[in-house]
Amino acid sequence: MQPAESPGFLLWHATLRWQRGIAAALAPLDLTHVQFVLLACTWWLNGQGEHPSQQALARQAGTDVKMTSQVLRTLEAKGLVGREVDPADSRARRLRVTAAGAELAPRAIAAVEQVDTEFFSPVPRDTVVALLGRLAHPED
Repeated sequence: MQPAESPGFLLWHATLRWQRGIAAALAPLDLTHVQFVLLACTWWLNGQGEHPSQQALARQAGTDVKMTSQVLRTLEAKGLVGREVDPADSRARRLRVTAAGAELAPRAIAAVEQVDTEFFSPVPRDTVVALLGRLAHPED
């Protein structure tokens, strides 16, 4: 089999190209891709009336709990996310976006969605969503 016929090899190259586009879009906003994902997920969950724990955020984002905690410290230092002690469990931290985070999150989401639109434009959106959904969650 030639590399150009290998789905995994093609996915690797496609992922690298997509990640470069995302990184370039987020650089002017001073966010890494992981910082963006955690900020956007926190912002979205807060918008749903939830103040997730770090573990709940890691589940939502699909990230490692320890790495999530480290990145949240960075987002907190940037003034984008606040971590407050959970009144029901003093070991847990509840997350909320700050005013600065709430202003930045939608701008960052728009920048990432623009990259996605351009990157995935050769394939109909429904097809892309169906394929990636099956690959991300094969048990469904």
